[in-house]
Amino acid sequence: MKYIGPHVSITGGVHNAPVNAHALGATGFGMFVKNQRQWEAKPLEPAVIDAFRKNMEVYGYEPKSVLVHDGYLINIGNSDDDKRAKSVNALIDEVQRCSALGLTQLNIHPGSHLNEVSEGKCMAMIAESINTVLDKTAGVTIVLETTAGQGSNIGWRFENLAEIIDKVEDKNRIGVCIDTCHVFAAGYDIRDVNGYVFTMMEFDRIIGFKYIRGLHLNDSKNPLGSRVDRHESIGDGYLGPEVFRLLMEDERFNGIPCVLETINEDIWQAEVEMLKRWMRL
Repeated sequence: MKYIGPHVSITGGVHNAPVNAHALGATGFGMFVKNQRQWEAKPLEPAVIDAFRKNMEVYGYEPKSVLVHDGYLINIGNSDDDKRAKSVNALIDEVQRCSALGLTQLNIHPGSHLNEVSEGKCMAMIAESINTVLDKTAGVTIVLETTAGQGSNIGWRFENLAEIIDKVEDKNRIGVCIDTCHVFAAGYDIRDVNGYVFTMMEFDRIIGFKYIRGLHLNDSKNPLGSRVDRHESIGDGYLGPEVFRLLMEDERFNGIPCVLETINEDIWQAEVEMLKRWMRL
């Protein structure tokens, strides 16, 4: 069983996320817990928290079927101490919002060195920041997303994530989300069965499937190794449909959210149904 659905809107309040997911036939979904382009937001009101929890129950969603995404401004790899502290505090706030909603997984982009420090130094600061966040919170797993390697982003090689995980003290609260567009743009050729099998062997060898907590399912507007993060609808980009069928058949990804971040909301329901069909074959 895989939990399949898009990253849904929270317009009008986070309590609308389960409603929006259900309307698309989703068995799982992604969401933000606040405006993703602002540092601060007003606290979640008790009535909104209660409504969210009720809607989760009404529509049959469990916490493990939801993968929250953090805000876009956060960079816990920033070499500037004040700016990094601001990001750490923002991440703590998002973890606490997840806890209030009864959610257990928060997906983050690892961070960027901004060409100011080495990759190694940046990864050490990311791990240190995660240790601080985990020490000040409880119950929520931080999920590191694979990146495309655009700009100075960390996480485009599996070795990056393995090194961060190695420095995280609480291994029970750290995980990984594979983004199909990102790994392809980073140079991992998963378009056919041979490339897929090899890439997943590398993932297991370097990181380990015990850390897998989510999938982001996106085709790519740009070719293999482009290091450019541009999503496309399934089957309409350079990846093509085969890898998505392989992922749906792969039992190693059972029990986790498989979240669509594709670009055309009008066909999300059709994409969800297609993925469900491949899962059943």
